[in-house]
Amino acid sequence: MYIKRYTVLSMLFIILLGWYVYGFVTQESANIELFGITLPSLSIAFLVVIPVFLLYVASVLHISFYSILGSLRLRKDRKDYERLLETIVDIYLQKGNKHTTFQTQKYQLLATLIDNTTIVPTQEIQADTSHEKINTVIKLINDIKEGNVVDLRKYALSSSNPLVIQNDKNRYTKGDISAEDIVSNSEKYDISISSQAYKDLVKTCSLSTIKKYKKLLNKESLLEILKRVNGEKNTLNISNAELIDLFNQLDLTSKEFIQASSALSSMIPEKRMKLFETLSEENEKAMDGYLFTLFDLEMLAPADEILESSRPSEYLNFKSYRALKECNKHFNINLFV
Repeated sequence: MYIKRYTVLSMLFIILLGWYVYGFVTQESANIELFGITLPSLSIAFLVVIPVFLLYVASVLHISFYSILGSLRLRKDRKDYERLLETIVDIYLQKGNKHTTFQTQKYQLLATLIDNTTIVPTQEIQADTSHEKINTVIKLINDIKEGNVVDLRKYALSSSNPLVIQNDKNRYTKGDISAEDIVSNSEKYDISISSQAYKDLVKTCSLSTIKKYKKLLNKESLLEILKRVNGEKNTLNISNAELIDLFNQLDLTSKEFIQASSALSSMIPEKRMKLFETLSEENEKAMDGYLFTLFDLEMLAPADEILESSRPSEYLNFKSYRALKECNKHFNINLFV
């Protein structure tokens, strides 16, 4: 645009200069000798405008060169700006920083700061920015936080991405996917969702289903299974051997063995005692669960035998409970565990 104006004005100046020299200074012609060669006779007015024209050509080349450089810098700036926005979109989607390289120094500085900063969109941000993709992502995030289900497939997020996990939880809560759908395709879902689905499933499913997906068993789902043994609702018929197999899937603490025994309070006493006796023979941590079972069932003789043969520093809580019972002080065993 500016070169066009400059060209028009320059041509006008050159024409006026040639006209002025020819009309008011001289109309004569002159011969010019260049490298020993005599050139044809040319008007002095024409010879005057030639250097001015050459200056115009040189200046146009100069302007064009720096205009091209400026355009290239502006193009890099635009590309870096778009790349920065894409980086922010990836951060909002919790893809993790990609350590993007920028072409301009100012954006590279921003990239360095972003790589070492946590950016989280707040609830106050609304989808009304001037960038369509950012608008879409902000709306998507807000929808997920509000418990809605959105389509995340086009963003190629991993199953461990927090947005994918929450979106899958929303799908599960709304009934778009069932517990059995999740546990049967557990590799597609985060472990937190698969474990929750399995925990919900074991409350009512058959023993064969429990065993089929037992790789998803955790401490919470084990307690749900134990509550069904001889329970009033959704009663589960399961042998001690099958229960021991489930116990062996987990690394339970002494306290958790006690919780397991408490969950089996409706189990046939003899079967319950035998279960924890067997577990205590295989795992020392299960001894607390066995002692709890014996005291809970008022089987004092075998409990006394175990406590008498233990070291003085072992099972102090049960020894305290036994001492109070011997003094005719009756307390709930749960107060001591």
